[in-house]
Amino acid sequence: MAFPIVVIVGRPNVGKSSLFNMLAGRRISIVDPTAGVTRDRISTILEAEGRHFELIDTGGMGILDVDNLTEDVERQIRVAIEMAAVVLFVVDIREGAAPLDQVVAERLRVIGKPVIFVANKADEMTHDTAVSDLFRLGYGEPVMVSANSKRGKDELVFKILDALPAGVVEAAPVDPSLKIAIVGRRNVGKSTFINSIAQEERVIVSEVPGTTRDSIDVRFERDGKTYLAIDTAGVRKKGKFDNDVEFYSLHRAERSIRRADVVLHFFDARSRVSRVDKQLAEYIAENNKPAIVVVNKWDLVRHAMETEKMADYIHKVFPMLDHVPIAFVTAKTGKNTFRVFNLAQELHKQAGERIPTGELNRILRAATDANAPPVRHHNKQGKIFYAAQVGTNPPTIALVTNGPDTFDQTYLRYLTKVLRDQGPFGEVSIKFLLRAKGETTGDSKFHAEVEDELPAEPQAIEPEPAPEPKPRKKKKGPQVWDV
Repeated sequence: MAFPIVVIVGRPNVGKSSLFNMLAGRRISIVDPTAGVTRDRISTILEAEGRHFELIDTGGMGILDVDNLTEDVERQIRVAIEMAAVVLFVVDIREGAAPLDQVVAERLRVIGKPVIFVANKADEMTHDTAVSDLFRLGYGEPVMVSANSKRGKDELVFKILDALPAGVVEAAPVDPSLKIAIVGRRNVGKSTFINSIAQEERVIVSEVPGTTRDSIDVRFERDGKTYLAIDTAGVRKKGKFDNDVEFYSLHRAERSIRRADVVLHFFDARSRVSRVDKQLAEYIAENNKPAIVVVNKWDLVRHAMETEKMADYIHKVFPMLDHVPIAFVTAKTGKNTFRVFNLAQELHKQAGERIPTGELNRILRAATDANAPPVRHHNKQGKIFYAAQVGTNPPTIALVTNGPDTFDQTYLRYLTKVLRDQGPFGEVSIKFLLRAKGETTGDSKFHAEVEDELPAEPQAIEPEPAPEPKPRKKKKGPQVWDV
């Protein structure tokens, strides 16, 4: 659903991103003294006094981008202003009315939309005396704010609400049906993919590595449902960071993985897998996220390499993602992009499945009979008394055992493979929680949020009688697509 749009504009380094974060109540945009950090439109949905609106941060007007992306940044600003219901014109009160502020003022004078004049960085009351110089911009007395100390926030919010179109009833924003994070190294086509599935030029696309610097939420609708695609900055080795912006970009990318329901790990078909790619894959696995390995720009190499050969290479270098589907796409032409999107929905559905307790215990009993846990620690052999699924997204299996230390990662990987083959979780990560029989409530070895799901004193693995499960088709392993 579309909401009234409030756009923040101004010349570089007046604190637009800081103001955006202040109004949002959390850090979304990267804030850095470097001019031109923000290039794309960064947006979020806000609620105040029962009304909702979309707040958009934009790049600095008049910036000479170091990567010759000035026209791309300006185009994003123009699109934002055209969409806006209200515009926040931000200046730096400490510097007064700079020549570039005058240029911005002239551009806004002809848009025919409400403009709220905002003087930022008014951290001290003494700055209020400098406001007289701003009157020559022709927008009257500004709202005095300090994004750092949150001064003037309430006054600005009420002015925004007063300026929003009257008589418009906005329903509460709908939670996205699916959140997809697109991650990978620089210049692998992540932004091109985002624009393809959103079906608009939502983020800047350029051959310049590192064009995207922030994590950008792109909401779009399809078949009557709302989805969220998260474009992230390209990741590279920490030792190669050029500035603090790349450091922040890496952490935003990691946060995007944690936020996402499904992660698309992008690769350039022309490049070999790097150490950074492996670290990123490990982070996805550590967070138990459903994922798709997306090999982009396949049209450039498909005549020189077979998909099976590339798939074997990927599975070899990413053993932790051996269950993950692999898709070969050409995001520039849109080839296979919506097929990847549909698969992401299927993986999210898998991660939300539940397996009946009786069936789960039968599967694990057969697994331990076929391959008993190894003898460890003082000739003690692991034993599972009882199992139950206690969570979804990711599927979380709690095992009541004779001691968590009797089960190593190798055996848990074996149980994971069995559950993937015989359960409904064929292509998603499975998480195990181990608890010792008779362990007291609140013990740190077992997560408190699942303690109530299991009996305090399980006596045997035998479950309640239940109907025999229907025979399942044998899994063929992760999907591999060509274009």
